[in-house]
Amino acid sequence: MKRITSIITRHWKILLAFNLFVISVGIFKIKFSDKVWSANAQLIMPETKGTLNANLGTLGSLNSGETNFSAGVNPLIAQQSILTSNLIMQKLLYADVEHEDFPRLKYYKNLFEVEIAEDSTTINLTVYGSSPDLALERAEKWIETYQDRLNQLRKEDSETRIAFSQTELEQAKEKLDQVQAELAQFEQSSGLVDSEEQTKGTIQLINRLSAAKYEAQVKAQANEIKAIALSERLGLTPSQAISSVSLSENQEYQSLKAKLTEVDIELSRLTATRTEADPQVQDLRSQQRDLQNRLQRYVRQAAGTATIDTTIANNAGRTDLIQELVLAETEAQAQTEEAEKLDNKIRQLQVELEKMPISKTSLQKLQKEKDVAEGVYQGLIAKLQRVKIDAFNAYAHIQVLEPPLVDPYPVEPDIMLIQVNVFLAALVGSVALLIFREKRDPLLNVQDLQSYGVSVIGYIHDFAYFGRSLKNNQFWFNLISQSNPRIELDFQRIASAISLQPLENRRLLVTSAIPGEGKTTVTLGLSKALADLGFRVLMVDGDFHKAELTNSLPYVGLDTEPGKPIQVTNNLYLQTKDTWPQQGNHAALVKQGKFEQHLEILELDDDYDYIIIDSAPVSLASETALMATTISNVLYVVRPNTSERNSVYNSFDQLNQHNAKILGLVVNGVETHSRPYSSAYLEVAKDTKVQTPSLKPRN
Repeated sequence: MKRITSIITRHWKILLAFNLFVISVGIFKIKFSDKVWSANAQLIMPETKGTLNANLGTLGSLNSGETNFSAGVNPLIAQQSILTSNLIMQKLLYADVEHEDFPRLKYYKNLFEVEIAEDSTTINLTVYGSSPDLALERAEKWIETYQDRLNQLRKEDSETRIAFSQTELEQAKEKLDQVQAELAQFEQSSGLVDSEEQTKGTIQLINRLSAAKYEAQVKAQANEIKAIALSERLGLTPSQAISSVSLSENQEYQSLKAKLTEVDIELSRLTATRTEADPQVQDLRSQQRDLQNRLQRYVRQAAGTATIDTTIANNAGRTDLIQELVLAETEAQAQTEEAEKLDNKIRQLQVELEKMPISKTSLQKLQKEKDVAEGVYQGLIAKLQRVKIDAFNAYAHIQVLEPPLVDPYPVEPDIMLIQVNVFLAALVGSVALLIFREKRDPLLNVQDLQSYGVSVIGYIHDFAYFGRSLKNNQFWFNLISQSNPRIELDFQRIASAISLQPLENRRLLVTSAIPGEGKTTVTLGLSKALADLGFRVLMVDGDFHKAELTNSLPYVGLDTEPGKPIQVTNNLYLQTKDTWPQQGNHAALVKQGKFEQHLEILELDDDYDYIIIDSAPVSLASETALMATTISNVLYVVRPNTSERNSVYNSFDQLNQHNAKILGLVVNGVETHSRPYSSAYLEVAKDTKVQTPSLKPRN
């Protein structure tokens, strides 16, 4: 809230000028705007019912002159279009006494308003004029022209409908005959007699075939499992088992195998009594190898690269198992083929089943087209009869419910509306103006200082009496001579921070960007706090223009030696502005080094721990930046919601250009809601008698 107040106070002149301008525009609008009167009338469309009833089939019915095609259409909308049509407005404009004032028809149409009353069959008309008589005349002429136009439209529509209906009727009859022929041809070609029963029978057949397919798949799976079990038991695949059986049934193979057995027996007998070198043994060995090779060829021919059992012929049990394996494999293949055949049949039936809805849809589409064509034909017959019965079938009969009546008071200018607009314009414009000006040169926030990179030395809290006019010496007296816990604590913290800084020549320049930020207050408070810490402090009034520090203390009238410091309190002294000339180029004085020479003389005259100079604002006096060049150490004072951000940044840049060292910032006027820790503050506030301090010059 304080910031908003500061912003408004800062821009009060331009805000006042803007609001005076807006109010002046409103007053001018009220006083000099043309007066306008209005005439109001009301029309009604009575509900009329004919005696015609016609059945249109699937399209509904035509009853009492109304159809069920589009019950949501409001017939008053068509009347509104006729009332505001260019044809009617053009006729009214030509006959209007002020037709020269309207170069374009759209401007003239703005004088006529049509409003359809909600949930009724009435139309409200409003006509404006520069006089009551003109508004009434325009309203009466408008209604008269509208009624003439309705009668003309009815006549043209009746004649056109009667002539056109015969052609439409013939075309509708041809369409009906064509659709009926297409429907009969489709029924004959598709053979679709009873689609529901045919669909039902097909579905039942599909279900039976699906059951048979499932049964064949189950049997095939069982035989496959049996074949796998037999194959694992025999250690042979079905193809290996078949190859083994075929080999065992080969008579030549069995004959060779028997001969090989005889040779093996004879060879065993001979080798028992003879050596391998014996010719008979060698001959038997040769026969044995030949028989083995021939047998091996038979095995390879029967099995190829697979392994087969050559002992089946001698093992009846394995032969039976192989037969069962072959039988199971054969039955599994046969049942799988049966399942595939059933699946193909099911798919064929499903295709036929899918075609049935398409045929049924086509049949229904043709049937619907036939019904529509028949309904259109019946509707045209009824329409032709309706045209003959009712002359108002297209354009309803409109009656004047309330004749035109003029409002005795002008409707424009609307004073209340103008006042509201002036208020809103002033409010919105003022806010926009404040936002615009604040964006160009906003007030300073503490957060703005963080982006600049300057450290904060300390904060000074805001009080009810803090910031009074410098002409009120009571505040300065309280600050210097009496104890105020919160102010005293704030300045003590700043003084402690300053005392820890290595200041060159113990000089400190206190300045700010613009007036009113509290630099003189900080000079006094800081000097007093340093003096309380036991330092000898000299305050120098370096503000050559206003000399606020000189004028703030009530030393006037004392017998002082010109040019000598004045002792304010213990360890605290003041060098007034009286040392400097009242007029002249102060910047040149500083540039020539006279200000520096005077400071050196003061330092030689007495041993001061700190020399604190209160200077003019940087943005208002060029000598301040020159002083900063000499003094080097600058204590910059800012006051949020009072300091201008651009001025502060420009002041920083100006000081940096002069190689001044900004020691830190003192943030003045920080809001606080806490109460002082000590009760001395309350005691000082209650004391209304203020004594002027006895100030004496320092010898």
